[in-house]
Amino acid sequence: MELAFLLFIGIVVLALIFDYINGFHDAANAIATIVSTKVLSPRVAVIYGAILNFVGALLGTKVAATIGQGLVEASAVTSEVLLAALVSAIFWNLLTWYKGLPSSSSHALMGSLMGSTAFAAGNQSLHWDSITHKVIIPMLTSPIMGFIIGYFVMVAFFWLLHKVALPVINAWFSKAQILSTGYLAITHGSNDAQKTMGIIALAVSTYYGTPFEVSDWIIIACAVAMGLGTVAGGWRIIRTVGSKMVKIKPIQGFAAEATSGTILFLTAHFGIPISTSQTITSSIMGVGTAQRLSAVKPKIIGNIIGAWLLTLPITFFLAGGLYWLGQHLF
Repeated sequence: MELAFLLFIGIVVLALIFDYINGFHDAANAIATIVSTKVLSPRVAVIYGAILNFVGALLGTKVAATIGQGLVEASAVTSEVLLAALVSAIFWNLLTWYKGLPSSSSHALMGSLMGSTAFAAGNQSLHWDSITHKVIIPMLTSPIMGFIIGYFVMVAFFWLLHKVALPVINAWFSKAQILSTGYLAITHGSNDAQKTMGIIALAVSTYYGTPFEVSDWIIIACAVAMGLGTVAGGWRIIRTVGSKMVKIKPIQGFAAEATSGTILFLTAHFGIPISTSQTITSSIMGVGTAQRLSAVKPKIIGNIIGAWLLTLPITFFLAGGLYWLGQHLF
């Protein structure tokens, strides 16, 4: 069996491993709030999230096309470039999972792909206009949107429901939060699984010399991998997002999930690969701040923001370094 084919198979396997890790790394995005508010048990929430992550992964390929065609010049991508990118993204995801930080799997993958491509073919191989509009600007604006919208949704709830007894509010939103969690899980799947689809489709295009296409088998394989990863959990990050950052009740969980789910739905529709981690985390910060500023814990928030800002540049140079090392050792 030729080496090039073995390398191609290895890339597909690594991409699915990344997708699996993305599932348990980002499981917190969809289920942390509903676990924290004790509306669902952790086991039930994880299974619920896994099923709907799978469903969401089947609902489009616009984000996959952005990853596979919009960020880097396809002719500059080789199997070695993809291999370095995937190893870099997997390493960063495992490191931040171990530290319990809800960093962005999306930015880890995109930063790694851009870094290995740039080291292989130079900065001219990067589509800087697309990177600016679909990576850099959304990276800065989506957390701000999540915070602001979450804050004002929560303020609106306080204003509308201030005469309703707290036990009644908790009863209403305990039921409503099941719907908002499902909504968020579907939009998470539709956004995050597509990023791995784009990598695998790019690998197929590179190996076979065919036009970029996200085939049905790629969609199904990525959906299954993400669903299985979600079942595996991700309890370190769930604790950070669901309780360490800010204590929340069902009404706040609903507000945060509805806010972040809507942002993810709209960005997936336009093919913008934003960070689900940043979106839900900033939404939780917004609803927590609406309750009282002291509800948000500055040290935890500082660690999270640090991980957000560092992910893209670290993975860029990590993947580039891995590519350079591979070229000099083999």
